[in-house]
Amino acid sequence: MPNASSWSASSPLLLLWEDSSGTRIFLSLLYAVLAISGTLSNVMVIYLVFSFKKLQTTSNAFIVNGCAADLSVCALWMPQEAVLGLLPPNSSSLRSAEYRLLRGGLLGLGLTVSLASHLLVAFNRYVLITKLPSVYQALYQRRHTGCMIGLSWALALLLVPLLPGLWTPGSAQQSPPRQTDGSSRYTALLLALAVLGQTALLLHCYLGIVRRVRGSAKRVSVLNFHLLHQLPFPAAPPPPRRAQRRLSSVSVLLLCCVFLLGTQPLVWVSLLGFFLRPAPPALQAASWLLLCSLSALNPLLYTWRSEEFRRAARSVLPRGEGPAAA
Repeated sequence: MPNASSWSASSPLLLLWEDSSGTRIFLSLLYAVLAISGTLSNVMVIYLVFSFKKLQTTSNAFIVNGCAADLSVCALWMPQEAVLGLLPPNSSSLRSAEYRLLRGGLLGLGLTVSLASHLLVAFNRYVLITKLPSVYQALYQRRHTGCMIGLSWALALLLVPLLPGLWTPGSAQQSPPRQTDGSSRYTALLLALAVLGQTALLLHCYLGIVRRVRGSAKRVSVLNFHLLHQLPFPAAPPPPRRAQRRLSSVSVLLLCCVFLLGTQPLVWVSLLGFFLRPAPPALQAASWLLLCSLSALNPLLYTWRSEEFRRAARSVLPRGEGPAAA
Protein backbone atom coordinates (compact mmCIF):
# COMPACT_ATOMS: atom_id res chain seq x y z
CA MET A 1 0.00 0.00 0.00
CA PRO A 2 1.43 3.42 -0.87
CA ASN A 3 2.28 5.88 1.87
CA ALA A 4 0.44 9.12 2.50
CA SER A 5 2.65 11.15 0.20
CA SER A 6 2.29 8.86 -2.82
CA TRP A 7 -1.43 8.68 -2.17
CA SER A 8 -1.88 12.43 -2.08
CA ALA A 9 0.45 13.06 -4.99
CA SER A 10 -1.47 10.76 -7.32
CA SER A 11 -5.01 11.62 -6.31
CA PRO A 12 -7.03 14.48 -7.80
CA LEU A 13 -10.24 13.30 -6.14
CA LEU A 14 -8.76 12.30 -2.77
CA LEU A 15 -8.77 8.74 -4.11
CA LEU A 16 -6.26 6.12 -5.12
CA TRP A 17 -5.75 5.49 -8.81
CA GLU A 18 -6.18 1.77 -8.19
CA ASP A 19 -9.67 2.25 -6.77
CA SER A 20 -12.36 0.60 -8.82
CA SER A 21 -14.32 2.56 -11.37
CA GLY A 22 -17.47 1.90 -9.36
CA THR A 23 -15.98 3.59 -6.29
CA ARG A 24 -14.86 6.59 -8.32
CA ILE A 25 -18.28 6.94 -9.96
CA PHE A 26 -20.01 6.70 -6.57
CA LEU A 27 -17.85 9.42 -5.06
CA SER A 28 -18.25 11.58 -8.16
CA LEU A 29 -22.03 11.36 -7.74
CA LEU A 30 -21.64 12.16 -4.04
CA TYR A 31 -19.61 15.25 -4.90
CA ALA A 32 -22.27 16.25 -7.44
CA VAL A 33 -25.07 15.93 -4.86
CA LEU A 34 -23.10 17.93 -2.29
CA ALA A 35 -22.25 20.56 -4.91
CA ILE A 36 -25.88 21.08 -5.97
CA SER A 37 -27.40 21.03 -2.48
CA GLY A 38 -24.60 23.14 -0.97
CA THR A 39 -24.74 25.74 -3.74
CA LEU A 40 -28.53 26.11 -3.49
CA SER A 41 -28.58 26.34 0.31
CA ASN A 42 -25.70 28.84 0.50
CA VAL A 43 -27.16 31.02 -2.24
CA MET A 44 -30.57 30.91 -0.53
CA VAL A 45 -29.17 32.09 2.80
CA ILE A 46 -27.23 34.92 1.15
CA TYR A 47 -30.31 35.98 -0.81
CA LEU A 48 -32.57 35.98 2.24
CA VAL A 49 -30.18 38.04 4.33
CA PHE A 50 -29.77 40.66 1.61
CA SER A 51 -33.52 40.73 0.85
CA PHE A 52 -35.00 40.97 4.36
CA LYS A 53 -34.00 43.79 6.67
CA LYS A 54 -34.81 41.82 9.83
CA LEU A 55 -32.14 39.30 8.89
CA GLN A 56 -29.42 41.94 8.42
CA THR A 57 -27.74 41.44 11.81
CA THR A 58 -24.13 41.15 12.86
CA SER A 59 -24.40 37.41 13.43
CA ASN A 60 -25.91 36.94 9.98
CA ALA A 61 -23.08 39.00 8.46
CA PHE A 62 -20.65 36.34 9.67
CA ILE A 63 -22.99 33.60 8.46
CA VAL A 64 -23.14 35.19 5.00
CA ASN A 65 -19.34 35.41 5.03
CA GLY A 66 -19.19 31.68 5.69
CA CYS A 67 -21.74 30.99 2.95
CA ALA A 68 -19.67 32.98 0.44
CA ALA A 69 -16.62 30.92 1.39
CA ASP A 70 -18.59 27.68 1.18
CA LEU A 71 -19.63 28.59 -2.37
CA SER A 72 -15.95 28.44 -3.30
CA VAL A 73 -16.04 24.79 -2.26
CA CYS A 74 -19.55 23.78 -3.34
CA ALA A 75 -19.96 25.78 -6.55
CA LEU A 76 -16.37 25.85 -7.83
CA TRP A 77 -14.32 23.00 -6.35
CA MET A 78 -16.77 20.11 -5.91
CA PRO A 79 -18.11 20.15 -9.51
CA GLN A 80 -14.55 19.84 -10.80
CA GLU A 81 -13.86 16.89 -8.51
CA ALA A 82 -17.08 15.24 -9.66
CA VAL A 83 -16.05 15.55 -13.30
CA LEU A 84 -12.39 14.61 -12.76
CA GLY A 85 -13.42 11.44 -10.97
CA LEU A 86 -15.00 10.20 -14.20
CA LEU A 87 -11.91 10.86 -16.35
CA PRO A 88 -9.27 8.18 -17.02
CA PRO A 89 -6.22 8.33 -14.73
CA ASN A 90 -3.87 9.27 -17.59
CA SER A 91 -5.90 12.34 -18.57
CA SER A 92 -3.74 15.42 -19.21
CA SER A 93 -6.08 17.56 -17.07
CA LEU A 94 -5.16 15.54 -14.01
CA ARG A 95 -1.41 15.91 -14.60
CA SER A 96 -1.33 19.71 -14.90
CA ALA A 97 0.45 21.22 -11.88
CA GLU A 98 -1.14 24.64 -12.48
CA TYR A 99 -4.62 23.16 -12.56
CA ARG A 100 -3.97 21.25 -9.33
CA LEU A 101 -2.81 24.47 -7.68
CA LEU A 102 -5.96 26.26 -8.84
CA ARG A 103 -8.22 23.56 -7.42
CA GLY A 104 -6.21 23.45 -4.22
CA GLY A 105 -6.42 27.21 -3.92
CA LEU A 106 -10.21 27.16 -4.22
CA LEU A 107 -10.46 24.45 -1.60
CA GLY A 108 -8.02 26.11 0.79
CA LEU A 109 -9.58 29.55 0.46
CA GLY A 110 -13.09 28.27 1.03
CA LEU A 111 -12.32 25.99 3.97
CA THR A 112 -10.09 28.52 5.76
CA VAL A 113 -12.65 31.33 5.61
CA SER A 114 -15.47 28.92 6.45
CA LEU A 115 -13.72 27.67 9.60
CA ALA A 116 -12.89 31.25 10.59
CA SER A 117 -16.55 32.22 10.11
CA HIS A 118 -17.66 29.40 12.42
CA LEU A 119 -15.46 30.88 15.12
CA LEU A 120 -16.63 34.45 14.46
CA VAL A 121 -20.29 33.40 14.76
CA ALA A 122 -19.61 31.50 17.99
CA PHE A 123 -17.69 34.38 19.56
CA ASN A 124 -20.37 36.87 18.49
CA ARG A 125 -23.08 34.84 20.20
CA TYR A 126 -20.89 34.29 23.26
CA VAL A 127 -20.38 38.04 23.72
CA LEU A 128 -24.09 38.70 23.16
CA ILE A 129 -25.25 36.26 25.81
CA THR A 130 -22.51 36.46 28.43
CA LYS A 131 -21.48 40.14 28.33
CA LEU A 132 -23.25 43.43 28.93
CA PRO A 133 -25.14 44.97 25.99
CA SER A 134 -22.81 47.98 26.06
CA VAL A 135 -19.80 45.68 25.57
CA TYR A 136 -21.49 43.97 22.64
CA GLN A 137 -22.42 47.26 20.97
CA ALA A 138 -18.90 48.66 21.39
CA LEU A 139 -17.22 45.54 20.03
CA TYR A 140 -19.54 44.87 17.10
CA GLN A 141 -19.77 48.20 15.41
CA ARG A 142 -20.13 48.04 11.66
CA ARG A 143 -16.50 49.00 11.08
CA HIS A 144 -15.24 46.35 13.49
CA THR A 145 -17.45 43.70 11.92
CA GLY A 146 -16.10 44.54 8.47
CA CYS A 147 -12.53 44.31 9.75
CA MET A 148 -13.19 40.85 11.24
CA ILE A 149 -14.60 39.61 7.95
CA GLY A 150 -11.73 41.14 5.98
CA LEU A 151 -9.17 39.54 8.29
CA SER A 152 -10.67 36.11 7.71
CA TRP A 153 -10.13 36.45 3.96
CA ALA A 154 -6.68 38.02 4.39
CA LEU A 155 -5.63 35.07 6.56
CA ALA A 156 -6.86 32.61 3.94
CA LEU A 157 -5.13 34.46 1.09
CA LEU A 158 -1.92 34.45 3.13
CA LEU A 159 -2.00 30.76 3.98
CA VAL A 160 -2.90 29.39 0.54
CA PRO A 161 0.30 30.54 -1.28
CA LEU A 162 2.59 30.10 1.72
CA LEU A 163 1.56 26.53 2.45
CA PRO A 164 0.58 25.00 -0.91
CA GLY A 165 0.99 21.46 0.39
CA LEU A 166 -1.71 22.09 2.96
CA TRP A 167 -4.54 22.37 0.45
CA THR A 168 -3.14 21.00 -2.81
CA PRO A 169 -2.86 17.21 -2.63
CA GLY A 170 -0.97 16.95 -5.91
CA SER A 171 1.33 19.96 -5.56
CA ALA A 172 4.26 17.93 -4.30
CA GLN A 173 4.29 15.53 -7.23
CA GLN A 174 7.47 17.02 -8.70
CA SER A 175 9.37 17.14 -5.38
CA PRO A 176 12.00 14.59 -4.34
CA PRO A 177 10.59 11.77 -2.22
CA ARG A 178 12.29 12.81 1.02
CA GLN A 179 11.22 16.43 0.71
CA THR A 180 7.71 15.36 -0.17
CA ASP A 181 7.54 13.10 2.89
CA GLY A 182 8.73 15.83 5.27
CA SER A 183 6.60 18.65 3.87
CA SER A 184 3.48 16.48 3.80
CA ARG A 185 3.92 15.41 7.43
CA TYR A 186 4.54 18.91 8.75
CA THR A 187 1.78 20.58 6.76
CA ALA A 188 -0.64 17.88 7.96
CA LEU A 189 0.47 18.56 11.55
CA LEU A 190 -0.05 22.29 11.07
CA LEU A 191 -3.52 21.69 9.66
CA ALA A 192 -4.44 19.41 12.57
CA LEU A 193 -3.23 21.85 15.23
CA ALA A 194 -4.98 24.81 13.59
CA VAL A 195 -8.33 23.01 13.36
CA LEU A 196 -7.92 21.64 16.88
CA GLY A 197 -7.29 25.11 18.30
CA GLN A 198 -10.23 26.57 16.41
CA THR A 199 -12.47 23.77 17.66
CA ALA A 200 -11.41 24.34 21.28
CA LEU A 201 -12.30 28.05 21.05
CA LEU A 202 -15.63 27.30 19.38
CA LEU A 203 -16.58 24.76 22.04
CA HIS A 204 -15.60 27.20 24.79
CA CYS A 205 -17.96 29.81 23.33
CA TYR A 206 -20.94 27.52 22.85
CA LEU A 207 -20.57 25.72 26.18
CA GLY A 208 -20.34 29.12 27.84
CA ILE A 209 -23.63 30.02 26.16
CA VAL A 210 -25.23 26.80 27.41
CA ARG A 211 -24.10 27.48 30.98
CA ARG A 212 -25.42 31.03 30.90
CA VAL A 213 -28.76 30.08 29.32
CA ARG A 214 -29.34 27.26 31.77
CA GLY A 215 -28.37 29.44 34.71
CA SER A 216 -30.26 32.56 33.72
CA ALA A 217 -33.01 32.12 31.14
CA LYS A 218 -34.53 35.40 32.32
CA ARG A 219 -31.51 37.45 31.21
CA VAL A 220 -31.61 35.94 27.74
CA SER A 221 -35.31 36.71 27.36
CA VAL A 222 -34.93 40.44 28.10
CA LEU A 223 -32.05 41.13 25.69
CA ASN A 224 -33.50 43.44 23.07
CA PHE A 225 -31.51 42.25 20.06
CA HIS A 226 -32.73 40.89 16.74
CA LEU A 227 -29.59 38.76 16.78
CA LEU A 228 -31.15 36.61 19.47
CA HIS A 229 -33.48 35.20 16.83
CA GLN A 230 -30.48 33.82 14.92
CA LEU A 231 -29.39 31.64 17.80
CA PRO A 232 -30.11 27.91 17.37
CA PHE A 233 -32.69 28.30 20.16
CA PRO A 234 -36.49 28.10 19.91
CA ALA A 235 -38.25 31.30 18.91
CA ALA A 236 -41.50 32.70 20.31
CA PRO A 237 -43.84 31.50 21.62
CA PRO A 238 -41.41 30.13 24.22
CA PRO A 239 -42.01 26.86 26.02
CA PRO A 240 -41.84 26.66 29.81
CA ARG A 241 -38.52 27.77 31.26
CA ARG A 242 -37.19 24.31 32.12
CA ALA A 243 -38.11 22.91 28.70
CA GLN A 244 -36.68 26.01 27.05
CA ARG A 245 -33.32 25.57 28.75
CA ARG A 246 -33.26 21.88 27.84
CA LEU A 247 -34.12 22.53 24.18
CA SER A 248 -31.60 25.37 23.96
CA SER A 249 -28.84 23.15 25.30
CA VAL A 250 -29.74 20.31 22.94
CA SER A 251 -29.73 22.66 19.93
CA VAL A 252 -26.29 24.05 20.73
CA LEU A 253 -24.84 20.64 21.52
CA LEU A 254 -26.25 19.25 18.26
CA LEU A 255 -24.55 22.04 16.32
CA CYS A 256 -21.28 21.29 18.11
CA CYS A 257 -21.60 17.55 17.44
CA VAL A 258 -22.11 18.06 13.70
CA PHE A 259 -19.12 20.38 13.59
CA LEU A 260 -16.96 17.89 15.50
CA LEU A 261 -18.05 15.06 13.21
CA GLY A 262 -16.95 17.04 10.18
CA THR A 263 -13.60 18.32 11.48
CA GLN A 264 -12.15 15.91 14.02
CA PRO A 265 -11.59 12.83 11.80
CA LEU A 266 -9.13 14.81 9.67
CA VAL A 267 -7.42 16.17 12.80
CA TRP A 268 -6.77 12.77 14.31
CA VAL A 269 -5.88 11.13 10.99
CA SER A 270 -3.27 13.87 10.48
CA LEU A 271 -1.89 13.49 14.01
CA LEU A 272 -1.75 9.73 13.56
CA GLY A 273 0.22 10.11 10.35
CA PHE A 274 2.72 12.48 11.97
CA PHE A 275 3.43 10.71 15.26
CA LEU A 276 2.85 7.06 14.36
CA ARG A 277 2.27 5.98 10.79
CA PRO A 278 -0.01 7.10 7.94
CA ALA A 279 -3.63 6.05 8.19
CA PRO A 280 -5.11 3.89 5.41
CA PRO A 281 -5.72 5.98 2.27
CA ALA A 282 -9.47 5.27 2.39
CA LEU A 283 -9.63 6.72 5.92
CA GLN A 284 -7.71 9.81 4.82
CA ALA A 285 -10.09 10.31 1.89
CA ALA A 286 -13.14 9.87 4.14
CA SER A 287 -11.83 12.44 6.64
CA TRP A 288 -11.32 15.00 3.88
CA LEU A 289 -14.75 14.29 2.46
CA LEU A 290 -16.37 14.87 5.86
CA LEU A 291 -14.60 18.21 6.20
CA CYS A 292 -15.65 19.31 2.73
CA SER A 293 -19.26 18.21 3.31
CA LEU A 294 -19.55 20.83 6.07
CA SER A 295 -19.64 23.47 3.33
CA ALA A 296 -22.99 22.05 2.19
CA LEU A 297 -24.37 21.64 5.73
CA ASN A 298 -23.34 24.98 7.25
CA PRO A 299 -26.38 26.98 6.02
CA LEU A 300 -28.74 24.47 7.65
CA LEU A 301 -26.75 24.41 10.90
CA TYR A 302 -27.23 28.13 11.45
CA THR A 303 -30.75 28.67 10.16
CA TRP A 304 -32.82 25.56 10.95
CA ARG A 305 -33.93 26.87 14.37
CA SER A 306 -34.52 30.47 13.26
CA GLU A 307 -38.15 31.47 12.87
CA GLU A 308 -37.08 34.60 11.00
CA PHE A 309 -35.24 32.54 8.38
CA ARG A 310 -38.13 30.10 8.02
CA ARG A 311 -40.61 32.94 7.61
CA ALA A 312 -38.43 34.65 5.02
CA ALA A 313 -37.95 31.38 3.13
CA ARG A 314 -41.71 30.72 3.06
CA SER A 315 -42.27 34.15 1.58
CA VAL A 316 -40.01 33.50 -1.42
CA LEU A 317 -40.60 29.81 -2.07
CA PRO A 318 -43.55 28.74 -4.28
CA ARG A 319 -46.90 28.46 -2.50
CA GLY A 320 -45.47 30.21 0.56
CA GLU A 321 -46.65 33.35 2.26
CA GLY A 322 -46.55 36.55 0.32
CA PRO A 323 -44.07 39.24 1.35
CA ALA A 324 -46.84 41.38 2.82
CA ALA A 325 -48.14 38.53 4.96
CA ALA A 326 -44.63 37.66 6.10
